[in-house]
Amino acid sequence: MDDRRAGAYQWIWLLTDYGRRDGFAATCRGVIATIAPSARVEDITHEVPAHDIRHGAAVLAQTVPYLPPASIVVGIVDPGVGTSRRAVALAAGEFVLVGPDNGLLLWAADVLGGVSTAVELTEAAYLLQRPSRTFAGRDVFAPVAAHLSTGVPLDAFGPTLPVDRLIRLPAPRVESHHGVLETDVLSVDRFGNVQLSATVADLNTAGLDSGVVQISVGARAYSSAVGATFGDVPLGDIVLLVDSAGHVAFAINGGDAATTLDLRPGDGVILRR
Repeated sequence: MDDRRAGAYQWIWLLTDYGRRDGFAATCRGVIATIAPSARVEDITHEVPAHDIRHGAAVLAQTVPYLPPASIVVGIVDPGVGTSRRAVALAAGEFVLVGPDNGLLLWAADVLGGVSTAVELTEAAYLLQRPSRTFAGRDVFAPVAAHLSTGVPLDAFGPTLPVDRLIRLPAPRVESHHGVLETDVLSVDRFGNVQLSATVADLNTAGLDSGVVQISVGARAYSSAVGATFGDVPLGDIVLLVDSAGHVAFAINGGDAATTLDLRPGDGVILRR
């Protein structure tokens, strides 16, 4: 990775599970603005479900391809805050990903070409003084991102870590063979659309890319037409489609598929003819 000493990271992007009811997200933005007032700071989202690392990882991985190069991405979904879990910064392509070493960042790093350098964030000079054990977003991740944007090199923040020692989430379950696709729910968006771990390639391998598909969720069974968009089925009907991220998804035209099908992230799903 090139040594960006002239403040060449033009953007800082924030993803957290902090929500908007409290001042946590604004506090992080304030820390960045104090250290690096010229930094361009934008939000990916602060509405990741509380403690849902997997959901946050999926959102990051599906968002980073559309962010401008020379960006710093701060991800904070950190149920292990204050424990022995490490705080890290990862160089991946033209990006640096900053956050907890709990798997949150690695799917995004993979999309960007993989981690080239990983460092543990231990250098006190770049953290807030007297840091809290419960607010690493304010005291560690925000100031590190700010200092990176001013041109502080990555290796100044702490010791290098072997990439293979980084914590990785379990790989999503996808088993695809002729006529059957077994997978799990990756995420649910605010519209109730249910995104599966399976991709369009898995759907094609199973031969389930057209017609009508049977959906099994435990002992429950549903039937869905395969379509290209929500309006391909009548209002209130289930449609199986490929979403904007290339994943297989369930939706209900004008409705909430997650509630109707009683599906949550991690639930197993079987599709067949």
